[in-house]
Amino acid sequence: MVNQELNLNNTYYETLDENFKEALKLIERNFSHSELINLLKNGNIPQKQIAALKLDTINSQEEAAILLKNLTGQDGKIREAVSMRIAEFMSEQTTLEYFKNLKSYDIFLEAIIDINGNICRNTISAISNLKNSKEFCSYFCPKLIEKTNSLITEIEKFDLQDGKYKINKEVFKLYWCLETIYNFCRAIPIEQLKEILLKTKNINEYTIREKTAKILSFGFNDSDLEAAQMELKQDKNYYVRRF
Repeated sequence: MVNQELNLNNTYYETLDENFKEALKLIERNFSHSELINLLKNGNIPQKQIAALKLDTINSQEEAAILLKNLTGQDGKIREAVSMRIAEFMSEQTTLEYFKNLKSYDIFLEAIIDINGNICRNTISAISNLKNSKEFCSYFCPKLIEKTNSLITEIEKFDLQDGKYKINKEVFKLYWCLETIYNFCRAIPIEQLKEILLKTKNINEYTIREKTAKILSFGFNDSDLEAAQMELKQDKNYYVRRF
């Protein structure tokens, strides 16, 4: 049994070492644009990761779709590299257009609650370039609200002291949903926003109350939301009351 475990570990480290060596070789090579796109479609982990980092631009909605396909369901190194490049490409008006379709919006909705916070942050940065798109907001924001309410319902069922790991996963997702809402709150109906914030201000996890306070700092002409903001300004946690 001991030898088996050692062999497994040796294989694991050997694989990591091989991946690292391959990545170094890929970094040193020059690739054509079409070769990079092909690596994103058919490559292994280091090939896809390096291809995303080396890609200078995208030239069509098809190429954007290939990039987006690697934003979810792939190894974390691939997802993070891809999320960073997508944020960069979507900051440019010419390449932003290639991401404007419903299939892309569904992928973004999944990526904002990735287990890797950097991917969540990069994705939110990317879609923030679509704040003024009525098509995007009318499709994405209702789904965002639905997902957020679902997470709140799930969290409210549990004592945050019990099942800590499970709860933390849900809290983590809610945290990033609220960060996304912060960026799109002007595109969300006030009553829907109010329903969420009046619940999240009471969740016994300061990071959620912090995001709630951050959203409320925009200032809303609503007596209940104004009262909630004043309540959080008295919160026991500094990071919450600073807003």
